[in-house]
Amino acid sequence: MDDRLTFLSRPLPRDSGVPLRVQAHSRILDGIRSGTLRPGTMIPTETELGRLLGVSRTVVREALMLLEEDGFLTARRGVGRFVADTPPQAGLHRLVPIEELLAAPSTPLRLRRSEVTRQTPAPTFVTEELGLDAEKSTWFVETVLLRDDEPIALCQEHLAAPASGDLDWGDAMRPEDAPADHTLLALLIRHHGPALGPATVRITLGTPGPTRATVLRTGPAEPAIVLTHTAALDGRPFYLAKHIVLAAAGPLTLTQNTL
Repeated sequence: MDDRLTFLSRPLPRDSGVPLRVQAHSRILDGIRSGTLRPGTMIPTETELGRLLGVSRTVVREALMLLEEDGFLTARRGVGRFVADTPPQAGLHRLVPIEELLAAPSTPLRLRRSEVTRQTPAPTFVTEELGLDAEKSTWFVETVLLRDDEPIALCQEHLAAPASGDLDWGDAMRPEDAPADHTLLALLIRHHGPALGPATVRITLGTPGPTRATVLRTGPAEPAIVLTHTAALDGRPFYLAKHIVLAAAGPLTLTQNTL
């Protein structure tokens, strides 16, 4: 068995409290980061990965979907998935919360908080984006955006859980106490103002997958735009979000400047 198959076939722990799709994602990402899965090489199929990792194809598919969203994998129709030749490129975007981006004067948005969870340890893609230690705790906050009571987008936000004397979160900025009618980014912008940034957005095409589709009340293979949003505070990574935007949301407007 070659090195990559040996690496992938190590059993995933079943009693860690970490969802299997997160563990599968982390294992594959670790293989890419370490060079075990080399740039430009084809990875095993969903069926093969499921057998190696000891999980279902659904679990594997969700993990691979996240890796494609973040630019670590590319798919070639009828051939398979390959490790990306180059790392993902950052997009250009004015720092605004997703509710402002999707706002429409004639049909106001309504926000519904669907989950607030403290994650220990955080998923690998979160620690990678935020530059955190592997065992660092993070907050996961999920919010559904609705128009005419129909879900049009899902906002999944991640923040480092600060220790005593760490980052200033501002008034009522504990995620479990944050007002549900705003995303966390809206509250952070209100409190920190120009200190928050720079920010980047990666824009990719994707699908919700089974877990997100349940919250959005749509099909797992429904086409969607995926925005991966990061922001810094005082020069260090601070905020990460994934926004799953359905076609029902309508057009997106991205403001750009020459300066």
